Amino acid sequence: MGSQWGADRTYLRAKHEGYRSRAAYKLLEIQKKFGIIRVDDTVVDLGAAPGSWLQVLKTLTEGKVIGVDLNPIADLEGVETIVGDLNDPAVVQLVRDLLGPVSVVVCDAAPKLSGHKSYDQARIIELNEQALKFACSVLKQGGNFAIKSFQGTDFPELYAKVKEHFYSVKTCNTQSSRKGSTELYIVAKNFVG
Repeated sequence: MGSQWGADRTYLRAKHEGYRSRAAYKLLEIQKKFGIIRVDDTVVDLGAAPGSWLQVLKTLTEGKVIGVDLNPIADLEGVETIVGDLNDPAVVQLVRDLLGPVSVVVCDAAPKLSGHKSYDQARIIELNEQALKFACSVLKQGGNFAIKSFQGTDFPELYAKVKEHFYSVKTCNTQSSRKGSTELYIVAKNFVG
């Protein structure tokens, strides 16, 4: 649960409250502001390791929750996990087989950052586009989508792509993000289908 940024107040709070990372509070903020998850929704969390969003999701819905990540995720009661690549058609099919049409897709994933801003921005946008493609292939009509991105020159194009598939698209910054971060979330509701 550590990071290169050290143990700030939010990190310590997450550890104290039993969350696997500070990211749990980001999803709680998004849910409070936008209400993207309903009590009976089926939810897929892409890039789910270490599992803090999965911990939160299980408190928000009684529906099935699946986490997908390249790395194994420690067991969580009531959550299924898939070790695999979100770009793999077999993973997409497995999610469809397990859930049928999905209500919500969320993604807090980010590539390992190199420190080269333009390179890192291109990599996060590529990951965002892959997550959008995954969401569009499994979401039911009217479903919701939330994804972490970073502000930069490629962001407006990504935002426009999301708007092609959802009736309502907004951005939000979370208070739990680190100071000085360019991180922001795209919250898209009501999938066109």
